[in-house]
Amino acid sequence: MGFLRRLLGGGSEPSNEPEPEPLDPAELQADEREHELDLLRGEEQRLDELTQRQLRYAQYAWQPPAQGGERRADDTVEDKGD
Repeated sequence: MGFLRRLLGGGSEPSNEPEPEPLDPAELQADEREHELDLLRGEEQRLDELTQRQLRYAQYAWQPPAQGGERRADDTVEDKGD
């Protein structure tokens, strides 16, 4: 029940825990950047060289045009005079 009271903001039980210190935004950004770098290092170790290369150059990969081409049934047909 104490959990629900704390969660919903009810109850006036004094807590024995000290108030947390306010966090510095620069310190938070540094911690977040460190965490992101750790994730990237883990990802690099998890993937082999071929997979890393495929992901790196995926934006340059050729993709076929949409099936059926650009023209749609409701488009007007323009006569090409000979």
